[in-house]
Parts: sequence; C-alpha cells; structure tokens
Amino acid sequence: MPSKKTSALACGLAVLGLMACGRASKEEIVSKARDIGKRAELERVLGRPDELTKLGPVETWRYKASNGEVIFLIVGDDVTLQAAGSPDNPK
Repeated sequence: MPSKKTSALACGLAVLGLMACGRASKEEIVSKARDIGKRAELERVLGRPDELTKLGPVETWRYKASNGEVIFLIVGDDVTLQAAGSPDNPK
C-alpha cells in the first residue's frame, strides 16, 4: 500500500501535469514574441512549434493557441512575418 507521502507526491505531479497542458491564447503568444527578430530567440521564448513546414530557405512555424493559431514565417535566421487566425472549422 502506498504511503501518504507517495500519494501526495503523485497527486501533486498530476495537478502540475494538467496545468501545463493548457495552451496560451493567440494574444499571449504574440505578446511573448513581440520584437523578436531571430529564429533562435523565437524558439527560446516559445519553444518548438507545433507544426513546421519548410520550402527551401523559408520555414513556417505554427503554434496552436487556445483560441486559434499563430504563424511565423522565417527566412534563413530572420523572423519576417507573424499572423494570428482562427482554427479551421469544417463546414
């Protein structure tokens, strides 16, 4: 039978895990990335993107948000464009 300390630790870790699962909003992501100009800095601030596509030197980094998504266009090492939108809703 698990001890009370083990049960409390497991319960605490479960709560922390659930809290970490919540996604930031589009506004929070854009705010964190404001004035970032380099890909390494963007990755340091936001982490790896949820989706990454590449065509030659151009990469599209897509971050899913609680209320849509934020997309960054990266050319070489430079972050050149950001856009926020709603998730696609099938009709």
